Amino acid sequence: MTATASEPGLGHRRLPGAKRLRDGTVLYWWAEVLAVGAFYLVYSAIRNAGADRRAEAFTNALELIRIERWLGIYHERILNEWAMSFVPVAVFGNYFYGSLHFVVTIGVAVFLFRRRPDDWPLWRNTLGIATALALIGFRFWPLMPPRLLPAAYGFVDTMARYPTLWTFNSGAMRSLSNQYAAMPSVHCAWALWCACALVPRVRTTPAKALAVAYPVLTVFVIVITANHFFLDAPAGFAVLGIGYLAARACTRAGRGPTDEAGPAPGDGRGLEQAATGVLG
Repeated sequence: MTATASEPGLGHRRLPGAKRLRDGTVLYWWAEVLAVGAFYLVYSAIRNAGADRRAEAFTNALELIRIERWLGIYHERILNEWAMSFVPVAVFGNYFYGSLHFVVTIGVAVFLFRRRPDDWPLWRNTLGIATALALIGFRFWPLMPPRLLPAAYGFVDTMARYPTLWTFNSGAMRSLSNQYAAMPSVHCAWALWCACALVPRVRTTPAKALAVAYPVLTVFVIVITANHFFLDAPAGFAVLGIGYLAARACTRAGRGPTDEAGPAPGDGRGLEQAATGVLG
């Protein structure tokens, strides 16, 4: 049967994979995946553009060490040495750092889209804006992580010592990843995003506790593996906070009044609202 505007329910036809929000906005999971994928490709290209600024990154690392010593928080080497003295901790940190950053974030994103779709546009935009803001730090303040400092500073690259499924020291990773994109810590920004998105939306106390523990454990792991300084973490939390405020100001999808009736059949609002859902 051919759908016509005069036949109720047939004149307005949605594409597969639709998710209708309370305000009438229509999201498509495949459109969200494509948009997020395209964003991450652009982000990665910009992030990795400044991978050859070793001298500047070393100078900035020395300045950060000076600031941390003044604050009394320059304890990264002690924690790195402790992790290296207990191999299971170092190996755990390697897998945590290299895997959960993506696995947990993707899992939370799927949870929001499937279980709390009205909240998804705000939190998707929060993560996107925060990640984009991190590029400012990568561009204007390249930072050499502790693991790349000269041996005299006493840091050990745990991934180089106890290789996991992948390592920054492999030729492929060196050519693909900007080693000096460390300030702010995107690992910490994404981990706090996961916690903020989950804590009000999961029901059990153990689940809430795990969500709260995740960013705390992330800070611990980025330090013991010598991938970051302590101050990289609050910088990551700060860009997430800014991203959230910006997202609240510009996100409309899923936050308007409930649209009980939805779009009239054949009125053409479905694709317009779908576009609003991806952009807004």
